Amino acid sequence: MQPNPNLTMLNLTFILPVLAIWYFLVIRPDGKKRKETQEMINNLKKNAEVVTHHGIHGTIINVKDKTFILRVDDNAKIEIDKSAVAYVKKTREKEND
Repeated sequence: MQPNPNLTMLNLTFILPVLAIWYFLVIRPDGKKRKETQEMINNLKKNAEVVTHHGIHGTIINVKDKTFILRVDDNAKIEIDKSAVAYVKKTREKEND
């Protein structure tokens, strides 16, 4: 039994717009968000105040290849992955390095 060509065209005319809508509503905005986040991480420098995805607030005191050293208190420093930074609070002017 041969498939009905009209039914095949009907399926295509339904599927193609759904795929286009899916692309513009889901895939494209996610790609833009990922690109902005990567750009933000690449531009982070020493003395930037950041918040991690887990809610840790700190100041970057050292930048390594894949990680940052954060000062979270006077005597407390932690090393985090660059991808753990959620957003930048502000960048301080150069203080005592």
